[in-house]
Amino acid sequence: MANERILITGAKGQLGVDLVERFHGCEVFGYGRDELDITNPRQVQEVVRAVKPDVIIHAGAYTKVDQAEAEPDLAYLNNGYGTANIASAAQSVGAKLVYVSTDYVFNGEGTRPYDEFTPIAPINVYGRSKWMGERFVESLHTRFFIVRTSWVYGLHGANFVKTMLKLGQEKGQVSVVHDQVGCPTYTKDLASCIAALIETEQFGTYHVSNSGSCSWYEFASAIFRLANMEVELTPVTSDQFVRPAQRPAYSVFDHMSLRLGGFPAMRHWEVALEQFVNELKIGV
Repeated sequence: MANERILITGAKGQLGVDLVERFHGCEVFGYGRDELDITNPRQVQEVVRAVKPDVIIHAGAYTKVDQAEAEPDLAYLNNGYGTANIASAAQSVGAKLVYVSTDYVFNGEGTRPYDEFTPIAPINVYGRSKWMGERFVESLHTRFFIVRTSWVYGLHGANFVKTMLKLGQEKGQVSVVHDQVGCPTYTKDLASCIAALIETEQFGTYHVSNSGSCSWYEFASAIFRLANMEVELTPVTSDQFVRPAQRPAYSVFDHMSLRLGGFPAMRHWEVALEQFVNELKIGV
C-alpha cells in the first residue's frame, strides 16, 4: 500500500480524519466539502484526473438524518448524484472505489442479523438517498467495495458517545431509547477494515461494524460504566422520543462477506468502546 495514491472524500469528518491517518504511509489526497464539491461533476472529473488515484474512498456524505426529511433534494443530490459523480470519475481512471454506506438501507423490521443479501427497504430519506448511492456505484463502476456501517463514533466530530459523556457530566441524568438495537462502530476499526479490503480484489458489498449488538440504552450504560460516571439513566421508548425521521428498530449486522472472504473478525463493540473512552481520557 505504501506506493499507492489514495483520494479520500469527507476527509474532515470523523471517519475521514481516521482514514487519512490510517494511510499515512501512502500518498493521500484528502478533500473536505470546501475543497471538493462532489455534486459538481466537472470539478470531480478534473480533480480525479489530476490526482490519478489508485483508490478512492468516498466517505463524504449528507448525514443530517432528521433534516433530510425537510430537504430531500439536498440528500439525494449529495448521497445519490454526488456518489454517481465519484463513481464515474473513479471508473474513468481505473481506481478502486470504496463507498461508505449505512444500516439505514434496511427497514428495521428484522429479528435476525442482516447479511449482505437481505432485501433493501429504507424507511427514511437519508436511507433511501444512501441506497441510491449504492445503486449508482453498482451501475457505474466495476471494481468497488460498498461498506455499510452503523452507529459510528470516533475522536473527531460529534457522536453519541461524546454526547452521552457531555450530558452525563452536565445534567447527571439522561433518558435513552431502549427499543432500537444495533452495532456500534469505532472509526479506527472501520478504517482498518477498509484498509484490509482495498488490498484485495474481493469486490462487493460488506457489512462492517464492531461485533455484538446492543440497544442505545445499553450502549449509554456501557459508556458511563467505562467512564466511571454515576449517571441516572432512564430507558424510554422511541414513541417518547419522537424525531422527524423514523429510525430502524433493529439494525444488527451479520458480517457474512467478511467471514466468507477470510477477513479477521471485528472485535466486540465493548472492547472498542473501552479503548475509545480511555483515549478520550488521556486526550489522544
